[in-house]
Amino acid sequence: MGTYRVAVIGGMPAPIHGARELGIDVVLVHEEGKYEPSILAHTERVVHAPLDDGPAIHAALSPLHAERPFDRVMTTTEVAAISSGYVVDMFGLPGVTEFTARALKDKSLTRECLAKADVENVRYQVVNSVQEAVAFLEQIGGKIVLKPIDGAASLHIKEVETPEQVAEAMSELAAAGITAPMAEEFLSGPVVSVDSFSFGGRHLTIGYSEYRMNDRFVEWEVSTPSRVAVPYLAELRELTAKLLDAVGVTEGPSHSEFVLTPHGPRVLESHARLAGSGAPELVRRAFGLDLNRMFLTVPLGIDELPLESPAPIGGAVALFLTPKPGPITSITVSEDIPATVRRIPPGESARVFMPYLFELGAEDTAVVITKNPGDEVAPLLTVADCSNGYILASGTDALDAIAKAEAINAKIDFVTG
Repeated sequence: MGTYRVAVIGGMPAPIHGARELGIDVVLVHEEGKYEPSILAHTERVVHAPLDDGPAIHAALSPLHAERPFDRVMTTTEVAAISSGYVVDMFGLPGVTEFTARALKDKSLTRECLAKADVENVRYQVVNSVQEAVAFLEQIGGKIVLKPIDGAASLHIKEVETPEQVAEAMSELAAAGITAPMAEEFLSGPVVSVDSFSFGGRHLTIGYSEYRMNDRFVEWEVSTPSRVAVPYLAELRELTAKLLDAVGVTEGPSHSEFVLTPHGPRVLESHARLAGSGAPELVRRAFGLDLNRMFLTVPLGIDELPLESPAPIGGAVALFLTPKPGPITSITVSEDIPATVRRIPPGESARVFMPYLFELGAEDTAVVITKNPGDEVAPLLTVADCSNGYILASGTDALDAIAKAEAINAKIDFVTG
């Protein structure tokens, strides 16, 4: 029996690898068939429950909590954010509360919390009709964005600047079941993110990354440390702490996104969890701190939260494979590709977004191909469509890592018909 006991709700297995060696017993709450069987070696047990149902998860964990109380209830996945907060509150544990989870899930509530804390004043409004959206557009006097209040993965984001475009965008959103989207002023500039960790209400900013994305705001490359963030670093660190205070984050990992506008950084959104798209692995490579380990060890007091933000020790990138959409007729990988290559076998499908990621930590460069001939390449409409595979590379800095990834990408040929 370990010294500590935690419940981890959903997500990928990575953050609980090595838990036993640290004296941590992990009860994983997940949906049957949605996790890799290999995770069983790292858990005390697996409990099945719907990840978005807080009362069901609470009911499943309550008998175990009565027998031997949990020290923490945590999640790494967006779908379980609010349900995890519900259980945290019901057990009276430190961590991300249901209010904080809701304040980050609901983009209008995030803006409301920021305004109450006098952090910034990005103009926004929840709009219930085309007329309201057009009135907001006229009030702003420039481009606006329409998006779901609780959106994720860059889905259904509409950039508009005329009443006709507003009407078309509102119609498309309504067809997708989004009848009351959020309208906000368009923030012009590059998007960067800050990965942080909090403990006892103190916020340590760690990594800072930037993105390349398509015209639908779908990110197909994440690199760190961000070159464009450097001139704004002091402001970004200060704004991150104010943002996390405003929504009530006191403990655990967070991932906050900002737009570097001509008037300085502005909050785009934030999440009280580990970031997706391999970001914790990129941060480990570029800054030397392992967010996946910290996820468990800092809240339990096994590791101390460092006093100062680390300086970069290198660079790293995750470049997603984005061949032309259509059925795949062939995939050719050059024999001289400068990377370790892993492939999902034909007839199998990847259970997680970035398979093999945590088996490739020691590799300077690696590529994972998740599709095979006969599979389909989907149009890049959301981050979930970045599922054809990915390239992981380390370098002396971000530009060096990107150059390595692009050289690897040139050695992979998807033919789609």
